[in-house]
This record gives sequence, C-alpha cells and structure tokens, in this order.
Amino acid sequence: MTPLPRDQFPAVNRWAYLNHAGICPLPVSSVEAMHRQALEVSLDGEFTYAAHSAAIERVRTSAATLMGVPSRDVAFVKNTSTGLGFVANGLDWSPGDRVVIPDFEFPSTLFPWLALADRGVVVDRVRGSLTTEAFAETIAAGPPPKLVVTSWVQFGHGRRVDLAALSRVCREVGALFCVDVIQGLGVIPARLEEWGVDFAMADGHKWLLGPQGCGVLYVRESCLDLLRPLEPGWNSVAHREEWDNLDYVPDSTARRLEGGMPNVAGIVGLGASIELLLAAGAEEIWSHVDGLCERIRDGFSEIGATVLSEPGAAYRSGIVSVRVGDLPMPLLAERLKARGIACSARSGGLRISPHGYTTEDEIDRLIVAVREILG
Repeated sequence: MTPLPRDQFPAVNRWAYLNHAGICPLPVSSVEAMHRQALEVSLDGEFTYAAHSAAIERVRTSAATLMGVPSRDVAFVKNTSTGLGFVANGLDWSPGDRVVIPDFEFPSTLFPWLALADRGVVVDRVRGSLTTEAFAETIAAGPPPKLVVTSWVQFGHGRRVDLAALSRVCREVGALFCVDVIQGLGVIPARLEEWGVDFAMADGHKWLLGPQGCGVLYVRESCLDLLRPLEPGWNSVAHREEWDNLDYVPDSTARRLEGGMPNVAGIVGLGASIELLLAAGAEEIWSHVDGLCERIRDGFSEIGATVLSEPGAAYRSGIVSVRVGDLPMPLLAERLKARGIACSARSGGLRISPHGYTTEDEIDRLIVAVREILG
C-alpha cells in the first residue's frame, strides 16, 4: 500500500511518473474541486463569493498546518518567484547590504537578489557542499548579511539544507532567513516556524500536487512589518469589502500581501491536494519516498551508475540524481519517456523524483529500462 491513494492519480495508467521535482500530475480531487468552483461561478456568479471566500480560509489553515506555521502568517501568491519578489523588493535596502546564497541555485531563487545591484546590494555565494559550516564561513567572510537565502532542497541533485541549524547561524549574526521550499514542501515534514525560518515560499505544482500558478508564502509575524506591500488592493486592507472606506490600513496578517481578487480555482484545487497530503500524513509520505529513493540509489549502483545525490540521512530529499553510461542525460530522459517513464535531466544527471503514490515496481521498471537502453 502506498500512503497516497493511487486511484487519485490517473497518470499512473499512462506513466511511471517520477518527475515531481518538475510538474506533478494533478489528483482527481484537485481537478474536481476546480471544476466544481468554475461550475458554481458559471451558474451563480457573484453569489458564490461568500462560500468561496470561506473555502479559501480553510485552505489557508490546511497550508499552514502542512508548513508548520500559524495560518495568519500565510498568504497566497501566484508562484514561488512572486513570493521571493515580495521579499526582495519589499525589504528596505541600503548600499552595501549583503545577501548570502548558495552557488548554482535555481535561477528564480537567485535572480531577485542579483536584480538589487542597482540599490548597492552585494550578493555573496556559498561555494561547494552546502553544509551549515560552509554557510557560516561565507557569512563570516564579510560584514553581517542582511539576509541569508537558500532552497530547502537543491533542484539539481536534491541536497537538503539543515534549516534549523542554518537559522541558528543567522540569528547569531542578526540576519533574516529566507527559504525557497518548493522542492521539499509536500514530501518532507516541515516545521518552518519552529526551525526559525522568517520567509518561505512554494508553488503548488511540484510536491504539493497542486495546480500551476498558485502558491503559498509564509512571513513570520515579527517580520511582516519589514515588508512593504507591493500590490496593495481592496483585499489587502483590514476593512476589505468596505468599498467606500479609502483609508489605507494594511491587514494585520500576511493577507496584506495578497492585493486583489485571488485565484479562487487554483486555491481550492491546491487545497484539495493538501488535504490528500494531510490525510496520508507527512511522516508516512516521507518514510515511503525515502525508501523508494534508497531503492533507486541501490538499483543504479548495481548497474554501475554514479549516484550524484548525497546519501547521508540529513541531506536526503525526494530527489535522486544519477549519471549512467555515455549517453547524454537529456537523451536518456527522452528514451525513458518513449517507454512511459517520466524523469528529467538536470545538472548533469538523470533526476528521479517519486512521490507517495509511487510503487517499488515502478522504480524497478525504471532501472530495467535504463539497463536495456544502455545495452
């Protein structure tokens, strides 16, 4: 038995789907929730607003539970890049302010800080292995940074950063801590508030099993007033829906960052996916996926592949990256696709990313297929 019900994922009838670090297949419940919301609006228009607003708040609570944060600290955003942009452009910067971030980050996690060069912001990169000690060395190599940024899980080879330990380093030097959690949230249990994260963001279309273009942003309550709202609108003020009240009084919660009309269909779809994850249990999903990843590492080692992902329990994620044979990895991914197996080529390796409905048989099917392709 898999912790996530396979009958929720019609994609299994066409694919051994091992690409959740890319774009996930939607579960039936998410598709039905979005269809139901659209149908209701088609029939009743504005008269659906109250019920849909209440549904959005239920999703906010569910998302907060999954993230391990208070619901008042969660805002809905278009995607991870939007959340990062709200932090990068919402903070007050001075010439010489430092941002410390890993080298070889995903572009969207790096670009918002590089774009601050015209404000005199200095970006220093952590080189090599992303241990807490490596971060600490880079942090100590200059004046105390204003902000430390990292992905929780690196998109290429899947190395996981110890957020609690890195947060302690940030606190020691008075730095804020911002984490792109898109490659971990939904597959690895999260306790972001407890770990000391100040800002975190993720789109729904990977491990959260949700629709594209609908994500979540966490802002620690004590940091909320540090961010200038970039898209203020009727929905971001304390007296929303008082249309004749033109006093600008930002909401006291992270809702102040939401601006205008939310993506209702996307949010209810994301909510249905999160409910699946919560029903299965974060620990159960992670135990299952971690076991599958161990099977991937063992299976590929047996056929002579190089496992690029670090095996240590503290660094593992739902991503395993391997390099095998002389075939270019993008070509190998294409040949696997022709056999009904979905993986991707990233950072010089074949990136494999199962989820809570993936079976051991599908992992074995992948390894047999790679052996046959390489002859």
